[in-house]
Amino acid sequence: MTSTHTTNVLFICNSNAARSLMAEALLNQLAGERFHAYSAGSTPAPDGKPDPRTLKALQDGGISTEGLRSKSWSEFASASAPSMDLIVTLCDEAAGETCPVWPGRPATAHWSHPDPRAADSQTNSDAFVQTMYAIRRHIDLLIALPDERIEHLVLESEAARIGTS
Repeated sequence: MTSTHTTNVLFICNSNAARSLMAEALLNQLAGERFHAYSAGSTPAPDGKPDPRTLKALQDGGISTEGLRSKSWSEFASASAPSMDLIVTLCDEAAGETCPVWPGRPATAHWSHPDPRAADSQTNSDAFVQTMYAIRRHIDLLIALPDERIEHLVLESEAARIGTS
């Protein structure tokens, strides 16, 4: 049985400038129509611009960066926002924050990834590439779940399990 439902996923990180944007871009490009990804943060970049090293890592990896921008999670907490099926935090700080009450009671998971912007050198692009591929590994595992496993309760437990692998 094939699902016709597109699973909406919101990736959260504090600033929505690196990890969550990587996850959004990766899932949107790799998942076809089964998933649609969004990203946001509690304190997004004031100018809405992603970290340029994030864009470079994605582009060098063949992932489209069109339309990526740093957004507040408040955009997704209103009744008029797309209904989310899964919320994934990617940084430990966001996982510990009090998040908005999401409409529709989506499943939640935490996939811990260190902030590539905290690398020793501000020009160190290796940390961004390594983070992108670590997130991609989690994205690949999520995409590989069969349709019958993409249900609310199963999705939550499977997404949490992926974050510990």
